[in-house]
Amino acid sequence: MDFEIISDKRNELLSRREVEFNLKYDGATPSRMQIIGKLCALLNVKEHQVTLDTLRSSFGKTEIIGSARVYDSEESRNKTERPHLAARGQPKKTEEEA
Repeated sequence: MDFEIISDKRNELLSRREVEFNLKYDGATPSRMQIIGKLCALLNVKEHQVTLDTLRSSFGKTEIIGSARVYDSEESRNKTERPHLAARGQPKKTEEEA
């Protein structure tokens, strides 16, 4: 997977960075967890601080254009993001953990 950051804007009011990226991959389309993991490694943040907003791909291309929001802390993410967006892309809890 090759990540290319298209834009990286700082939103001080909401304590977050708004990142747009271009992702080129080989083989199967990467999952949201894989994209979040790669983005976190690239930006040096924790997975619980990132919310993927949109992922757009075209038929026949191995390329995704997406946007993500990177918060300063997990608490600020939980205050701002809607619960279904915050839960999307996170690992599912098993029955033992719940």
